[in-house]
Amino acid sequence: QVQLVESGGGLVQAGDSVRLSCAASGLTFNTYGMAWFRQAPGKEREFVSTISRSGMTLSADSVKGRFAISRDNARNMVWLQMERLKPDDTAVYYCNRPVPQWDWGQGTQVTVSS
Repeated sequence: QVQLVESGGGLVQAGDSVRLSCAASGLTFNTYGMAWFRQAPGKEREFVSTISRSGMTLSADSVKGRFAISRDNARNMVWLQMERLKPDDTAVYYCNRPVPQWDWGQGTQVTVSS
């Protein structure tokens, strides 16, 4: 089965930078696009950013210009570099393929204080 393990989150100040990591296993990683999603308390999970097998990236308007997704197929890893964090970025962050999603991992909590 596909396993997705997110890490790197924590409590940070507004304006700070954080890099989230996603380790994937149980799949032929380089055959899939990958993406980051996030879910704030009481809200639906939302799309954040995606990266194709060829390295094309697309991000939600709310994070465009601040977040950057990257991948290393040899390491089965996806990262999300987050810059100039805002309190509205507070959420649990998950990695997965864009559509359809595999079973979700535990995610990693990012809390941004104002």
